[in-house]
This record gives sequence, structure tokens and C-alpha cells, in this order.
Amino acid sequence: MRALLAGMKVGVILIFMTQRYKPQQDLNDTWTVIDARTARAAEMGSRTIIGMNRRDAEELAELLNKLEAQKPVAQPDQG
Repeated sequence: MRALLAGMKVGVILIFMTQRYKPQQDLNDTWTVIDARTARAAEMGSRTIIGMNRRDAEELAELLNKLEAQKPVAQPDQG
């Protein structure tokens, strides 16, 4: 049982760590997708992700986080 709980904790930590993009409500009741690495509005191409409704911001943040999780992890040089 302890091993199962330890495995669950690791899973929760990994999920938390992969949440690079988060929806955030703005003062004017619109929503922005925030990039946690820069603490600024996320960008797609040349477009900043701002002025959305809540549902769209949540769905886009979820999609961006899934895409981020699929990126290969960089390995340190063995040189």
C-alpha cells in the first residue's frame, strides 16, 4: 500500500510540473492563457492569447500543456 501511495505522489508531482500554461481571469472578465515560465501571456505564433472566454482559455491551456508534455526531454551532454 505504501508503494502505491508513493507512486501516486510522484504522479501528482509530474502532473503539476507539466502545467506550463494556465488560464487566468483578467480584470475585464476576459481570460488569458499564462505561460508559467515567463509569467506573461502565452503566444501562438505571433498572436498573444488574451481576451478569451473562460471555457476557451481552459481548453487551450489544456491543449498546450498536452503538447508540452509530448516534447522530448533534453538529455545532458555526456562529453
